[in-house]
Amino acid sequence: MKKDLPDNNVEDIAIAVALEKESVESKIWYVYVINLKDVQIENVLITSKGYGEKNGEHVKTSVLRHMIPTIEPGAFALIEPIDEATFGLNNEYWLSYYIGKEIFDKKFIFLPESIVESNFIRLPVLNKPGVMIR
Repeated sequence: MKKDLPDNNVEDIAIAVALEKESVESKIWYVYVINLKDVQIENVLITSKGYGEKNGEHVKTSVLRHMIPTIEPGAFALIEPIDEATFGLNNEYWLSYYIGKEIFDKKFIFLPESIVESNFIRLPVLNKPGVMIR
């Protein structure tokens, strides 16, 4: 049962949307998971989906699932490319991982129009411009 699960808080893990390349015609964006911990995380599972309203209609994207065997301390891993057309939606990333035999999980949600230049920072570890949720 849910009450039997440990209450493990996710700390020092981030999901980031980074601007990879920019040209006159287009921008290329990628989503990363960043391990800011000083320990390795293992069996990293991530589901991603987009949902919300566009032009007055309810819109949902496909649910994608990703598995990353390990992410070393102070390292990052690519989750997926992301299309600018979804920036007007809620972009949700549900992350689960293990440290030893303990499981951790957290939902990260980029709200509509939050992935904009005025919210950019220099992403740690990646050293690229983008938006990050910790």
